[in-house]
Amino acid sequence: MTIDAPGQPRSQVFRPGDVIVRQGESGDCMYVVESGKVEVVQERNGSTVRLAEGGPGDFFGEMAIFQRQERSATVRAVAATRVRVARQGDVSPPGPRGRVARLPHAAEVSQRVRRSNAELARSLARLSGDPHVAVAPQ
Repeated sequence: MTIDAPGQPRSQVFRPGDVIVRQGESGDCMYVVESGKVEVVQERNGSTVRLAEGGPGDFFGEMAIFQRQERSATVRAVAATRVRVARQGDVSPPGPRGRVARLPHAAEVSQRVRRSNAELARSLARLSGDPHVAVAPQ
């Protein structure tokens, strides 16, 4: 994925524990981690499930661009973190001909990721032996 110059994406800095995006909020941008570390968590049945961690070069929030739906998870800084913020017009997939205006199946792919995240959270809850307690992966 390439961040293009037209919208001039900007950087933001977050301290450890700061929430970058919150599950359930609407979103119109994505983020690319420039430095630091983030964790992706999902609230489910009153418990928090840790889905992933990310560092420099990783990105998140792209589903909001493709689907215009609420954020499916919360992302917070684990360490001092700098992210680059990109809006829909700033993002294009890499390719031999440069910028591609649209990804025809992006919404479908994004929906599949959303379903996979929900299934992962359900599976972790089942593995814990208690449907209300989730075990975060290490």
